[in-house]
Amino acid sequence: MKAAQFTKYGGPEVIEIQDIPAPTPEKNQVLIQVYAATINPFDYKVRRGDMKTMMSLQLPLTLGGNLSGVITALGTEVTNFAIGDEVFGQSYAFGGGSGAIAEYAVSNAENIAIKPKKVNHIQAGALPLVGVSALQALEQHIGLQKGPTSAKASAGKQKILIHGGAGGIGSIAIQLAKHLGAYVATTVGSDDIDFVKKLGADEVIDYKKEKFEEKLSGFDAVFDTVGGETTDKSFKVLKRGGVLVSMLGAPKEALAKQYGVTAIGQNTQTNAKNLSRLAALVDQGVIKSVVDKVFPLEQTRQAFEYAETGHPRGKVVISIKE
Repeated sequence: MKAAQFTKYGGPEVIEIQDIPAPTPEKNQVLIQVYAATINPFDYKVRRGDMKTMMSLQLPLTLGGNLSGVITALGTEVTNFAIGDEVFGQSYAFGGGSGAIAEYAVSNAENIAIKPKKVNHIQAGALPLVGVSALQALEQHIGLQKGPTSAKASAGKQKILIHGGAGGIGSIAIQLAKHLGAYVATTVGSDDIDFVKKLGADEVIDYKKEKFEEKLSGFDAVFDTVGGETTDKSFKVLKRGGVLVSMLGAPKEALAKQYGVTAIGQNTQTNAKNLSRLAALVDQGVIKSVVDKVFPLEQTRQAFEYAETGHPRGKVVISIKE
C-alpha cells in the first residue's frame, strides 16, 4: 500500500510516498481502508521534531491521525463494529494506530465511531480532532447548555469569546456555541470577517487592528485556539466565575486566581463516546464540516506546505480513495 511517511525530522520536503505492507489489526483494533485523512497542526509539529522530547518515535513514521473510511478487517475482541462499517476517528502511529495518511490504517476500536451518515468521507475525515475539541470545550468544560435548563441562560445569553474562529477548531466551535444559544464573539484576520459571520458569529474582532481585551468584558467563557499572549489577555474579558479553556497548554494559574476564574488546558479525548456525539450533531445539521482544500495522496507534501503557510479556513484534507 502507499503511505505518506518521513524518515527524518524537517519541513514538508522530508515527506515521501512509500510502498509499505498494510498493517494487521491486533486485539481491540480494526483495519480501515482510508478514504480521506486530514492535516492538523499537531501533525507537522511531530514531523518537525517539536515533540521528540515528549514522546519516543520510531522512524520512518506514517503521518496523520484523523481519517474516514471503511472497515475491512477486525482484530480479536472487537464486537461493536463489523466489516463494511463506515467509520471516522483517529489512528496516530504513536498512539496505538498506524498513521492515517495511507491507503490502509489500523485504529483502536475505542478511537473510532460510525461516520455521520449525512456527509461524505472528505467532510467526515476533516472532523474528528476539531469537532471533538469544540464539543469537549463547550459542553464538558465550559458547560454551555441549550435552552432554559441552564441557570445562566435564564438570566440572559451566555457570552463566549472564541479565538481563531476561522480555523479548524474555531469554525466548529462557533457553530456549536450558536446552537447552544450563546452570544458568540470571535477574533480573526480581516479576510475572514465575512466567513465567520456566515458561521454565526455575533461580534467579530479583527485581531490585527483591534484589541479584543479593550472591546470585550463580562464574558462567561473564552475558548482559545491561538495561545501565547492571547491566552494571558483573555483573562481580562471574563467575569468572575468564568471559564477559560486553552488548546495550547495550561493557562497561568496565578492569573486564574487573580481574576477569579477557572482555567483549563484541554487535552482532547478523541474517543468513541465523543465521536458518536459529534456524529449526531453533524447528522442533526448543527455542525457542518469546513474544508478549505483537498489534495490527493501523491500531493501530501504540497498539502502540508499549504496547511502550514496558507492560513486555511477550516481543514486541509488528503483524498485517498474516491
